[in-house]
Amino acid sequence: MDIVFVENLKIAVSIGVWEWERRIKQNLIVDIQIGCDIRQAAQSDSIEDAISYKDVAVRIHDYVAESNFKLIESVAESIATIILEEFSATWCRVKISKPRAVEKASNVGVIIERGSMPASTN
Repeated sequence: MDIVFVENLKIAVSIGVWEWERRIKQNLIVDIQIGCDIRQAAQSDSIEDAISYKDVAVRIHDYVAESNFKLIESVAESIATIILEEFSATWCRVKISKPRAVEKASNVGVIIERGSMPASTN
């Protein structure tokens, strides 16, 4: 399996269970892995045959920044749905980190996997 990835996508967002949390912008860090077969893109050397990591990053950043969520679980699920439906992926892993959300912890978050991992492309 081949993987296209975007790491450390920083997004300022209104998020939180408590009202005071939603009144301030907090940073989420998003890591995305997209399972795909890159052989056609590699052979043609054309972006038209590839999953554009720039397009993924822009789409996810804009969507999350413009949305209001209470839970990072909801953010992760929404991102996975976008990746699978809009980027023709068969599998994705989404990690959402909320730095400094818990006192004495540098980071907290969730990791989800959705879809089916494609067979090895060996």
